[in-house]
Amino acid sequence: MEFNDPALFPIHEKVTSGERLDFEDGMTLYHTNDLLGVARMANLVREQKFSRDTYFVRNQHLNYTNVCVNRCVFCAFSRDMGEEKAYTFDLSKAEQEIRTRLHEPIREIHMVGGLHPSLPFSYYLDLVRMVKELRPEATVKAFTAVEIDYFSRLTGLSLEEVIKELQGAGLGMMPGGGAEVLSERIHRKLYPRKIGPDRWLQVIRVVHGLGVPTNATMLYGHIETLEERVNHLLKLRTLQDDTGGFTAFIPLAFHPENTRLSHLKPTGGIDDLKTVAVARLLLDNIPHIKAYWVMITPSLAQVALSFGADDLDGTIVEEKITHMAGARTPTGMSMEEISHLIRSAGYHPVERDAFYNPI
Repeated sequence: MEFNDPALFPIHEKVTSGERLDFEDGMTLYHTNDLLGVARMANLVREQKFSRDTYFVRNQHLNYTNVCVNRCVFCAFSRDMGEEKAYTFDLSKAEQEIRTRLHEPIREIHMVGGLHPSLPFSYYLDLVRMVKELRPEATVKAFTAVEIDYFSRLTGLSLEEVIKELQGAGLGMMPGGGAEVLSERIHRKLYPRKIGPDRWLQVIRVVHGLGVPTNATMLYGHIETLEERVNHLLKLRTLQDDTGGFTAFIPLAFHPENTRLSHLKPTGGIDDLKTVAVARLLLDNIPHIKAYWVMITPSLAQVALSFGADDLDGTIVEEKITHMAGARTPTGMSMEEISHLIRSAGYHPVERDAFYNPI
């Protein structure tokens, strides 16, 4: 394999010999201008694991409330109670949202929301039960580590007790949000009311220990440094060494519009693609890397399949969080559309369930 940047040769030797990359390797990958060299290494790993298979899931998003006590600086979704555009679904409205798509073979219901100041824990248990009763064949993938911590503080229950209650109601998996960038500096500046890096990792460790798999994420493209990005990935890798509970990693490109960081420029295509590739190369123990088309556009997500990504997430309908931050992408995609995206990029579409079992 040829490289325009000689600094990539030793990294390539590590990759081909199965040796784990370190912090300095991650920094080299981010700093190099040899984008195609990075892509070739990431694609090599991707094809060793999955050949040309590319996964997607028929899923439905339910963002049940945007009322949130945290009001993070980077968030365009959250509102105070009573504020214009604030909303909260009661259980009948949430049921109606699920019922509208009962004619479709949905495999995953993805539910996250704000930290509502007055909803009782019983609301969330009833929400999970309702979804599981309506969709017994689907996996309920719900609540971030931030929400689990909030439920614990709300009820006085331990993390273990909260998770077991939710499992009893039908929780099968958790998404990976709320980590943002695992940096105390960024925590203080952008989301001081939300749990910090150590607590996020602690919650996920407990969740994995109780047999609930999760995703992992990184919100990039705001005030973080490249060093902080690489450290974030390595912290996830270390936790995965211990628990093995992460199913997939999703890089989340920051959308500044309608946030208090609206003066920042959105991420560019090169940064988005390089972040996918660096994740594939550093996260050697997390099986799947998603190109989340909602955030980086379907067209760029296609390209990301050659930069290490093996999953395009899913059909999604109807995503609210990113679109309230100004995303111009569709709020959903049909199975035919997502299959066409994958095939036209030269890959083989594989419909999956939440745990990556082919349908």
